[in-house]
Amino acid sequence: MKPFLPLAALLIWVTGCAHVDTRADLHRLIDHPRVPLAPQAGEWRATNDLAQIRFSFAADASDRVPGILFKSPDSTGRRPVVIALHGTGGNKEGMTPLCRKLVERGFIAVAIDGRYHGERKTGNGTEDYNAAIVKAWHGSGEHPLYYDTVWDVTRLIDYLETREDVDPARIGIIGISKGGVETYFAAAADPRIAVAVPCIGMQSFSWALKHNDWQGRIATVQSSFATVTKESGVTRPDSAFVKQFYDRVVPGIDTEFDGPQMMRLIAPRPLLIINGDKDNHTPLPGVQECIAAGDKAYATEHASDRFAVIIEKDSGHTVKPDAERAAIDWFVKWLKP
Repeated sequence: MKPFLPLAALLIWVTGCAHVDTRADLHRLIDHPRVPLAPQAGEWRATNDLAQIRFSFAADASDRVPGILFKSPDSTGRRPVVIALHGTGGNKEGMTPLCRKLVERGFIAVAIDGRYHGERKTGNGTEDYNAAIVKAWHGSGEHPLYYDTVWDVTRLIDYLETREDVDPARIGIIGISKGGVETYFAAAADPRIAVAVPCIGMQSFSWALKHNDWQGRIATVQSSFATVTKESGVTRPDSAFVKQFYDRVVPGIDTEFDGPQMMRLIAPRPLLIINGDKDNHTPLPGVQECIAAGDKAYATEHASDRFAVIIEKDSGHTVKPDAERAAIDWFVKWLKP
């Protein structure tokens, strides 16, 4: 540290170091050993208004990520791209309607299968996903709940940077539910993401534990949670047991990497949070803690105009059409297709 720094300069220096340390800690948790991307792509399929191509790349030595890239058939040059992440039980194909709307506004759109979803599963429904979470509880070293898909997103960006039709300086990301959680983590971990829109995913896991309001989010992985609860001899799980579950499966999600802390890592890049006021998966008071942290972080960066929030009234765990249109408008505003 340089001696005799003015107090304001010292505070900025300390805050900046904290940001770097938190991001480095996050990367130590989510990163896998890097291997060559070894990308593969199929043939273009095109209709009058949409061209798409299936591709895959290596996330690590043992796993490949399948995806679909969508763009206008008459697209030329390098275009901004928006990554779309699905929720629990979903897949990349399910993001096609949103991707089509993004293409209509001038973007390239990309969707991938999350870990143990879509082409990356062998069983029915979410069986593989929940089984992998149980294995994580037992110390497999994997983080199938959120973190491993965040790593896949960083590798996806590596892949997008190799494409001649993508502008690597204009990469956005949007996710729904599970994908919304992965969206804010990916934006916090990877500064190459220029704009982020987490939908029905932004939250304070710490708030939920403190106020015994974790049931909605845990319900998305109820099968795995029920298994570890039974194995542990717990008949009535409480917040303390849920914290043990998080500590093993998604360590730090309610402490160092909780939603409010991630706001500092995303600012000053444009961020739009979308949530319902009656969403039991992301309880509103916990979302408001993230909003307060975002207000502070963006004000500190003199970038308050780059932070926005949509709280849909009388709305549960869903994204309504008006909010979806607002999300696309947000990308148009900041990525300028």
